[in-house]
Amino acid sequence: MTNETATIYERIGGHDALTTVVDDLYVRIMADPELAGFFTGTSLPKLKGRQVEFFSAALGGPDLYSGGAMDEVHRGRGIEQRHFDLVAAHLVDSLKAAGVPGDTIDEIIGAVAPLSGAIVGKTEG
Repeated sequence: MTNETATIYERIGGHDALTTVVDDLYVRIMADPELAGFFTGTSLPKLKGRQVEFFSAALGGPDLYSGGAMDEVHRGRGIEQRHFDLVAAHLVDSLKAAGVPGDTIDEIIGAVAPLSGAIVGKTEG
């Protein structure tokens, strides 16, 4: 398999690499005073597992995402675009820390950026 035919999931190192990135991402998120409050009372191990599933599914890996729809799980949480952008910036930093090349990081951000519409500003009802 050449780099051109490998999925993003395969190019970044598969499940182990995603787990490393997600663990680092949540260290960064929980250290961010603008974001940490969103996760009060959340089971971080469960959330991290879902996040690895999500990234695997989104980046061509074998895992199926078993969590809820993005708009449903984020509804009523008061998430604004700046919060989404902060998480995206932390994701970039986590990917860089894991040694993911810049062009691959751009592909990953390109895959998740469209989700802002389903995550940002969703109210109850």
